[in-house]
Amino acid sequence: QVQLVESGGGLVQAGGSLRLSCAASGIALGTTPMGWYRQAPGKQRELVGSVTGSGNQYYGEFVKGRFTISRDVAKKTLYLQMNDLKPGDTAVYYCNSLQPFAWGQGTQVTVSS
Repeated sequence: QVQLVESGGGLVQAGGSLRLSCAASGIALGTTPMGWYRQAPGKQRELVGSVTGSGNQYYGEFVKGRFTISRDVAKKTLYLQMNDLKPGDTAVYYCNSLQPFAWGQGTQVTVSS
């Protein structure tokens, strides 16, 4: 059974940083395509970034080099390092596994101006 549990969200001032974690169980973290998504109030869920099974990474255009995805296979954890946060980054952030398909419960990120 796949389980994804996000943590690390919180309130931060604009220009600050946060690192989100996604603890994964029931999947092969090192080879499973995974991603981070976010959903702001009244908006559709959008892709923040993803990593393929072979390690290639892709990011949404709005990221502009501010965010980085990494994974620690030994700790079975996917990370999203977010720097230079902006109020527009305020959203619930979700971890996603593609194979098998699963979502975490989300973690709230709030960026104040």
